[in-house]
Amino acid sequence: MATSVKQMMEAANAAVPRITPVQAREMIAKGNVLILDVRDAPELEKSGKVAGAVNVSRGMLEFRADPDSPYHDKNFSKDKPVIVYCASGGRSALSGKVLKEMGYSEVYNLGAFKDWAESGGPVEPVNSS
Repeated sequence: MATSVKQMMEAANAAVPRITPVQAREMIAKGNVLILDVRDAPELEKSGKVAGAVNVSRGMLEFRADPDSPYHDKNFSKDKPVIVYCASGGRSALSGKVLKEMGYSEVYNLGAFKDWAESGGPVEPVNSS
């Protein structure tokens, strides 16, 4: 049976807890956390990113997160919490669910980048290369 985006979002939101910018800052302050931006490069160049975040576009997530993939990103480790965000919270929810399915046990959805920025969370510019 086919699945709709609405059903996928409901499943993702049920699987991945949503956290506030304040909760995210508390986790980041403790250290050993991966902050993951799943937006595309043009979005980052326009607005910057959460300070210290790693950008992996949604389309490459599984390849970067899998330690057996030739495209694996060493920032990914199943023994540390992952905080995911995007532009509105949709891609980050779906990304978080995929990471949980891949064995990442502690995954959180920060939601929208603008909520982080508007709450006073540190942001760093991203230069196009």
